[in-house]
Formats: sequence, structure tokens, C-alpha cells
Amino acid sequence: MSAPTFEAPVRRDLATSKERFWLDRDTVLGPLMLLPAVVYILALVGFPLVLAVLYAFSNVTVGNPRIDSLDDFVGFDNFRAVFNDSVFRKSLRNTVLFTLVSQFFVIILANILAQVLSADFRGKRLVRFLVLLPWTTPIALGVLGWFWLLDSVYSPIDWLLRELNLLGPGTRFGPGRNMYWLAETELARFAVILVHVWRTLPLATVILLAGLSSIPQDIKDAANIDGAGFWRQLFYVRLPLLLPIMAVATLFSLVFTFTDLTVSLVLTRGGPVNDTQVLSTWAYFKGIQGGDLAQGAAIALFLLPVLIAIAMGMLRLARRSESN
Repeated sequence: MSAPTFEAPVRRDLATSKERFWLDRDTVLGPLMLLPAVVYILALVGFPLVLAVLYAFSNVTVGNPRIDSLDDFVGFDNFRAVFNDSVFRKSLRNTVLFTLVSQFFVIILANILAQVLSADFRGKRLVRFLVLLPWTTPIALGVLGWFWLLDSVYSPIDWLLRELNLLGPGTRFGPGRNMYWLAETELARFAVILVHVWRTLPLATVILLAGLSSIPQDIKDAANIDGAGFWRQLFYVRLPLLLPIMAVATLFSLVFTFTDLTVSLVLTRGGPVNDTQVLSTWAYFKGIQGGDLAQGAAIALFLLPVLIAIAMGMLRLARRSESN
């Protein structure tokens, strides 16, 4: 009687172990896990970017969006036409102005809110929820709510100001004067900046809250033992340690504000007389509503250098934080 053999199970075990070893390799597993993200970026970012570059150097329109031959390319004519446009220059100034002014207030208010929300008090969870609510609300719905609040006739803000006798008392012929928030240039710009602050403040606050929670307790205890008060701890301990986190929050807020289309489009549609027009809205009006896809793409490409600089700043900060 011959002894049983176990060659087949042993071979299957070896094959299974080889497959597991192959899947456990970093050179295989890493690219495999990154593949969906790469496909997503190429499909939704890479392809539109290449298409925008081709459109910017061509003469395509909404009626004829095809590039059939080299004769359809016009070189830098679209960029020259765009740069000679006074509305484009105004849109560029407004984009920079709205971004810098709104983020100046965001970083100050986010630091204040982060310091307050990091303390223990009754109802802290409710306050955190209310602070985060603007970020969780769809931006179009949020801006539409602000559009109603700033209405030229039925604004509840104007009603409150009239009740406080700040807009002049009403008469039997009608109420006192209105502010016309979205019809006067300075008030419309103020309204756009206000909505940008309202929108990006929660994100910056959450990032700074995470930074505050990451400060080691030993450092806080050492400051307390040394007798450092709140203001001394704030300026000599917390803020210096929060600077890298603050830079990350600022960079994210800059990206969202600089590339935003919804706020100016829904709130003012670029008015009055293009005084709140920004690059993204002007690219939309010129390329989609105006039918000139080529000049719309050229306007949109002016956002690219700033976004590349911001992305390089983000990567540099991330690399520096990893090294620390």
C-alpha cells in the first residue's frame, strides 16, 4: 500500500503565497490604489484643461466648437483681445481685491473662533454646529439666501435699520429709504466680500481647531507653570505653533475664493455695470452666454498661473510639515 502524496495542495499553497506576496509589494499596491484617483483627475481636470488650452489658441465658437485643421488656430490673438478688454481688467482687479480682503478677515475671525471653540463651555457643540453650517450648505442655496436678505425692496436688514432710525423714518407715503445693497457699486462689493467671508470662515476655523488640538499638552502645562497669561500664551505659544496650519487654511481659502463663480453670479451677476465681475463669471458670460468659446477659454486660463503657485505652496507646506 503506497503512502499518500501532498504535491497538489503544496503547489496551491505556494501559488497563493506568491500571489499574496505580489499584491503586498509597495510598487504594485501603491499604484493600484492610486489608479482611481489618477483616472478621476485625468477625466475631470486633465482633459478639460487640455481642451481649454486648445480652445484659447483657436477661433472656436458655440456654434462651431470643432477644430478641424491648423487654420483654426489663431495664436495669441484671443489673449490680446481679452487683455485689451476693459471689463477683463476690471474683473482681474475685482478677483484679486475680493480674494485678498475676504481672506484677511477670514484668517482673523477664524483665529478668534478657533480660540473660543477650543474652550469648554455649555452649548459648545451647538455653537460648533452653527459655525460649520455655512460650509455644509450648498453654496448656491446659501448665496440665494443672502440675495433675499439684501433685496433692494424687501430686505429684512433694511427693515431692522429703519426700526433703529438709521435709514430715516417712514412716512404715510411709504417706508424710509433703502440701502440698495446690490445696486450701488461699493455696497455690492461689500456684499460679495461679506458672502465670501461667510462661506470660507467655517473651513478655516475647522483647520485651526485641528491645529490647536495638536499642540502638545506639555507645552501648555509649561506655559501655565511659568505664569504666562492668556495673551502671552496666545502670541508666544499658540500663534507661532499655528503658523504652518494657518498657512494651509489660507491657501485652501484662497483657492476657493479666487476660482469662485457662484457668489458673484447669483448675488449680482457681475453688476452693477460689471463692478463686481470676476474672472470666472466673465469667462462664463463671454464664453457661454456670449458664444465666444475661444475668448472664454483664454480668460479662464488667466486663473492657471495663480492656481499653480497656490498648488506649489500647498505641496511645499505639506513637505515641510512632514519633515518636521
